[in-house]
Amino acid sequence: QVQLVESGGGLVQPGGSLRLSCAASISIFTFGWYRQVPGKQRELVARIVSGGSTNYADSVKGRFTISRDNAKNTVYLQMNSLKPEDTAVYYCYSTSWAGLEYWGRGTQVTVSS
Repeated sequence: QVQLVESGGGLVQPGGSLRLSCAASISIFTFGWYRQVPGKQRELVARIVSGGSTNYADSVKGRFTISRDNAKNTVYLQMNSLKPEDTAVYYCYSTSWAGLEYWGRGTQVTVSS
């Protein structure tokens, strides 16, 4: 069974930084991070494909950086200049080379003073 293990969430003050990690148990083609707040749809935060191409939600451009270590089947999300509106549960998403989709269980990020 494919596993995605997330880590790095927590409580941080506005303007602070957090780094999320997600380790997969298999080789992954596309990694992504989504986030969701109660009552709203899950939204894409950032995505990175195997070759390194990335795309970001407009709301996080210039503040968040997604990266990956293919040797470790791991994706990272460096979040800087965090704002209260970044508060959400962040989910790791992946698609395998066979096109199958997998989700992590989510990690809470809370930005508050």
